[in-house]
Amino acid sequence: MRKLLVANRGEIAARIIRSARDAGIRTVLTVSEPDRDSVAATMADETVVIGPAPVTGSYLNIDAVLDAVRSSGADAVHPGFGFLSENADFARAVLDAGVTWVGPSPETIELMGNKSAAREAAEAAGVPTLPGTRGALDPGADAETTAAGIGYPLVVKASAGGGGRGIRLVEKPGELLSTIELARAEARAAFGDPSVYLERFIENARHVEVQILADDTRVIHLGDRDCSMQRRHQKLLEEAPAPALPDHVRETIRSSSVELARNCGYRGAGTVEFLYDPVRQEASFIEMNTRIQVEHPVTEMITGVDIVAEQLRVADGLPLSVSQGDIVFDGHAFEARINAEDPANSFMPSPGTLTTVIWPTTGEVRVDTGFEEGSAVLPFYDSMIAKIIVHAATRDLALEALRTALDELHIEGVATTRPLLAALAATPELREVRHHSTFVEHSGELYTAHHGESLPGAHHQKGLS
Repeated sequence: MRKLLVANRGEIAARIIRSARDAGIRTVLTVSEPDRDSVAATMADETVVIGPAPVTGSYLNIDAVLDAVRSSGADAVHPGFGFLSENADFARAVLDAGVTWVGPSPETIELMGNKSAAREAAEAAGVPTLPGTRGALDPGADAETTAAGIGYPLVVKASAGGGGRGIRLVEKPGELLSTIELARAEARAAFGDPSVYLERFIENARHVEVQILADDTRVIHLGDRDCSMQRRHQKLLEEAPAPALPDHVRETIRSSSVELARNCGYRGAGTVEFLYDPVRQEASFIEMNTRIQVEHPVTEMITGVDIVAEQLRVADGLPLSVSQGDIVFDGHAFEARINAEDPANSFMPSPGTLTTVIWPTTGEVRVDTGFEEGSAVLPFYDSMIAKIIVHAATRDLALEALRTALDELHIEGVATTRPLLAALAATPELREVRHHSTFVEHSGELYTAHHGESLPGAHHQKGLS
């Protein structure tokens, strides 16, 4: 691998460029017209403008990205997360062009991109799954009888869904058939695939996940994370390792994730996601993400492994630089996602220019960002400005470090989610691990003191993993 084209923007583009540079690989960054002068663009060795601001004409334009690959002479493509990162057609087109794809095979992306097929693969690998339909629900099946066997409440999920979309809750039998029809219509419109499946709903579930790495001959895990502090399926705070998991649950999700990756011939970095039921003390498979995760830095902080560097090695035909026996888990890490959104105004996006930026510096803190003072937060893209990651010897100390970092962080020019994150970091529920994936939706009164009013948006959930 001599020249890597990074088909992304913002902080993940900057993150990939840093690891590529450390590995002695030249970089090309695809940019939309308004991203010409972004921080990531200044870091790359070359940039190629691929289209206008709207993502359909630039970052989601496969032909434009492939043209950039050819014109730049890049011999590899890293898609980052979001955009085309889990698009099997794009991965296949890159490979058909004779260029290295930094990620798993198109076939694996397709398998794991279909949630019902992924569930079947998980079951075959011995990964624990929730009671539900095997594969997609047959349109001609007796859905009411099937649902009764699963039990209420349950969820109707789009087979091709992702990022929290295509999920509808059914609390009682009378709501089932109408919800299935609505979900099928939504799935057809959103994903071009009307198939859905049924799965038991876990109340007050925690969201935990396992990071895996694989080369041509072996699969290892880098431990687990907890991403339960969410709003509308958008993760807000993440941590590693996942706290308050029974040993048997932790061992099961780690070992079965490795087995799932092995069974599907996985290569590169991936994440297997679970719902954890603290009442039953059981974890059940949700999905597998076939890309780098937004929250990967917390795993890097407790293992010392550069996950992007390992992705590049594997794509280049090299073995992983570490084995399972090399992985030592050191301390605890938290990550806070700083978004240009206004929590006091229904989380409305807050585009604009960053007139003042002061990053935290106390303790072991890392800032992953594609922005600096003077940067423009554009209205066309995801609103994440930065990720603040802290590490300490224990979870209590790491949580204290997170609160300190959020206090030190100062951004002017746009509204940000910093006040909300600071409020969440101070809650006894987070400290005592009593939070869950809908905690924010049901706890608006906690933030009255921070915003002068209750947190808006109750019972709505948002997602990029």
